[in-house]
Amino acid sequence: MKILFITPASALRRFPPYRLAGKAYGQANSITGPLILGGILKKAGHQVEVYEELNGSVPYKKLMDADVLCLYTMTCSAPRAYELADLFHKNSHARVLIGGMHASALPEEAARHADQVIVGEGESVILDVVEGRLTDKIIRAPCPKDLDALPFPDYSILKTPCKSANVMSTRGCPFCCSFCTTSRMFHPYRQRSIDSVIEELRYYKRLGFRYMNFEDDNFTADRERAKEICRRMIEEGLTFKETFFFGRTDLAKDEEMLDLLKKAHLTRVLVGIESLNQKSLDAVNKHQSVEDIRNCTAVLAKHGIRLIASLVLGIDTDTKEDILHSVDFVKSCNAYQLQDAVLTPYPGTETYKQMTEENRMISTDWTVFDMMDVTFIPKNMSPWELQDLFYSASLRFYNFKSIPAIWKAFGAEYGLRRLAMAIFFRLGVLAARGASHNWKSTQMYKLRHFDAKELRARVGPRFT
Repeated sequence: MKILFITPASALRRFPPYRLAGKAYGQANSITGPLILGGILKKAGHQVEVYEELNGSVPYKKLMDADVLCLYTMTCSAPRAYELADLFHKNSHARVLIGGMHASALPEEAARHADQVIVGEGESVILDVVEGRLTDKIIRAPCPKDLDALPFPDYSILKTPCKSANVMSTRGCPFCCSFCTTSRMFHPYRQRSIDSVIEELRYYKRLGFRYMNFEDDNFTADRERAKEICRRMIEEGLTFKETFFFGRTDLAKDEEMLDLLKKAHLTRVLVGIESLNQKSLDAVNKHQSVEDIRNCTAVLAKHGIRLIASLVLGIDTDTKEDILHSVDFVKSCNAYQLQDAVLTPYPGTETYKQMTEENRMISTDWTVFDMMDVTFIPKNMSPWELQDLFYSASLRFYNFKSIPAIWKAFGAEYGLRRLAMAIFFRLGVLAARGASHNWKSTQMYKLRHFDAKELRARVGPRFT
């Protein structure tokens, strides 16, 4: 059978200027799930192709002869997935399978557009579903316990551009922040053997990748394990030009690990700072202190590891002043990049449950559940005030004055990337603020013109 895997992207993310800005942010990579599942099917003798809409155009007219279409959903891409499912049902004979995080949280919704929905991690069921041995409309896949038994992602079936290989050395996270989706999709926390991880790195070296990402939710959760992986990478010549990973502030407590991370070229880390307000950290179950944050940023700078600082904007206990203080802090410690994410109540999370119970949701248009758009009524400001604060935070961080410091700290390549980000953010914010005045169909316009009577009815008179 001819089988397609497509990871959809929203219209904004398919917009060429957005793709161009993405190149300034980092190297193009591909979600591992479809590459693993596709590899299983290829090994069984099927013809498999994988496409990522974020990274390139997809020749849909040439693909209508497919027998099976598999769609991976994130929440913001779910409407696009449903659009593609309906398109293939109309114009081809393909059976449509839908899986991924959003479909796992809302399988009945996805089932309205799919022949079958796979909930959870699909490696143990994908072959039986495709070959017709599992026929239930909604299939709940058992959690794989032995990660070493799973195949590596098969990059030979990927048809859209990719410059960075992804490795998942663990699945899940020992922590469970209230807004996080991945700790619920990938549960419980599981580890692969170090030998398995090293063998996968050898595979990517043979394929010629120069960049690599550890896609674990928290690569340094087990510090001794992380150190041993780094030692093996160094000893066996398995370092890449640059390796990205996710970490927590507690990584700064192990100087030996930091030295090994730098030597193994794990030099770009996203750390969930979220807020410089301790009440807010406690409110989202972050299990870290403001002092942990301050120590971590200082230690990363000392070791020359570039920090991507993640902030969550709109936590109930944060005011506008708290948010701007957090932005100024990460700017002052020469964070390389800022991921300022609007608090987003994703289905299946505690945040979604809270906002729904408190009647604070203002949108169920999944396309705007992208961490860039306000979808709920905040406690300390109006929806538009939070939205505009997101724009202000980006401009405040990516200003032109910050470029020389980044250039000096990390070199010309990264100074030029910061320059590009500063330009792209200014153009993007200009367009968004313009749309908020003139483009009635956009979320920005709806937020700016949010009905004051509805605000009063839901949360009282504090915004009017």
